[in-house]
Amino acid sequence: MPAARRWPAAVAGLALLALALRLWGLKTGLPYVYNADENNHFVPRAIGMFGHSLNPQYFVNPPAYTYVVHLLYALRWGTDPASVGEAFATDPTTAFVIARAAAAVLGAAAVALTAVAGARLFEDRRVGGLAGALLAVAFLAVHYSHFALNDAPTLAPVALCLVGVAGIYRRGRRRDFALAGVALGLAVATKYTGGIVVTAVVAAAFAAGRPRGLILAGALAVLAFLIADPYAVLDIHAFHKGLTTQASTASEEGGKLGLQHISGWRYYAGAGTWAFGWLPSLAALGGAIGLAVKDRRLALILLPAPILLFLYLGQQTRFFARWLLPVYPILCLLAAYAAVEFTRRLKAGWVIAGALLCAQGLVFSLHNDRVLARADTRQLARDWLVAHVPAGTKMVVEPVFPDQWAADVGHPNPATRTGNRWNKWPTSRVRLNPDGSPVRGPGALVKLEDYEKTTQPALIDRYRRRGFCWVVTGSNQSGRAYADPRAVPQAIRYYAALKRSADLVHRVRPYDPGGKPVPFSFDYSFNYYPLRFSRPGPEIDVYRLRDCRP
Repeated sequence: MPAARRWPAAVAGLALLALALRLWGLKTGLPYVYNADENNHFVPRAIGMFGHSLNPQYFVNPPAYTYVVHLLYALRWGTDPASVGEAFATDPTTAFVIARAAAAVLGAAAVALTAVAGARLFEDRRVGGLAGALLAVAFLAVHYSHFALNDAPTLAPVALCLVGVAGIYRRGRRRDFALAGVALGLAVATKYTGGIVVTAVVAAAFAAGRPRGLILAGALAVLAFLIADPYAVLDIHAFHKGLTTQASTASEEGGKLGLQHISGWRYYAGAGTWAFGWLPSLAALGGAIGLAVKDRRLALILLPAPILLFLYLGQQTRFFARWLLPVYPILCLLAAYAAVEFTRRLKAGWVIAGALLCAQGLVFSLHNDRVLARADTRQLARDWLVAHVPAGTKMVVEPVFPDQWAADVGHPNPATRTGNRWNKWPTSRVRLNPDGSPVRGPGALVKLEDYEKTTQPALIDRYRRRGFCWVVTGSNQSGRAYADPRAVPQAIRYYAALKRSADLVHRVRPYDPGGKPVPFSFDYSFNYYPLRFSRPGPEIDVYRLRDCRP
């Protein structure tokens, strides 16, 4: 191949590899959506816009990705609210595949943009190529590109902003400031923490001796943000409320039941060993130190963003590995720089170093894709229940399933008033007081994460009296209680009483036969990094209460 075409071909190859990894297993779980955030946030909002205005009426997450999904739906189904609503109700699989595919494409685009940013910023295509390869296979970046969430899409404008930053640093042209500003605005409009890359824009402008260019970059950033999120101004009260809710949720006192009792900083440092990889994390740290010693101006451009986001997220009471994703392109650049510098005296040494850096991510991403492509344990449990439990039966189902799981998609069942196949116990309401006495009235609402705090042994007798003889449990809920038994002793007694009072009639496990269970963690409840997983989903147990008449 002519030399002039090798680099574009290499970048295109990385993007195609990244896209393949992100498309394998894209239909996981469908037609049911088991990720609560995916089920509640972006796709429903994109569908809802057809029934009113383009105001998402929701700003806990910014709406840029929602608008992309809305546009794709309009191209697929038109703009008639009734037609779109019917299409979504009868075939939610297509709607979620479209939204997930958009996330996958944007995640793959981020790989190519990161490669270009690295080549320009370090003036070394080896650094760019390795950085793109690392992002292509990074476990967490690959996993969350399978879902209709804004985590993977945010990487594209962040990486595009870094391309502009490289231009500012190396050339300082207006077009570079313009590109960085527009990309920054889009990053913030996709995920608020994507705005952390502003530190790189400011540092690059001062390093290039052109701080006046920040006026142009800042103006275009605001303009791009408002184009992608116009109701931040048009509905400013809702926008402010969404921001406040987002901030308070992350810092909520006490965190979530089942979270590790460690500091956020320790958590994120440990999560990097699997979410990003052991060698890539060490290489990124080495690259940061190397830059600080050899090229302080470039260090001031790249290092503040990951350091500041790490410090900010680490002091929260809730923490999830995916919250650090916005700085993954920078971490990839630092790790790639370290690999090239460390092997500079070895012929083709950077190729060997790159292979070693990418090995962990590639192995675990391929395994995760293989798992996602298989039937979910919750679907297997449902198939068994359809075959063995008649329609209209009363059933207690823990909230490890979405509400739609009880329904036959597109086919309302006449056996119940709601159209569901089974009558479900209302786990979303408190039914008993702490002393076991019945609650008067409808009862307080129960958040998904607080379900274990409402369970107690007295519920089992109440199930019997009401004719709810079937009980379905899942480790995504029970695991929270067993991970922190002192916080919810009543829940521990509830599960013990259930095992004494009922027969275990069916069990589904996400491991190979005889496989050792994976200890509960919120991360491994939503991704399948451990190689012990053979299919997606939690451990599911189906019980039949003794001495219970339907």
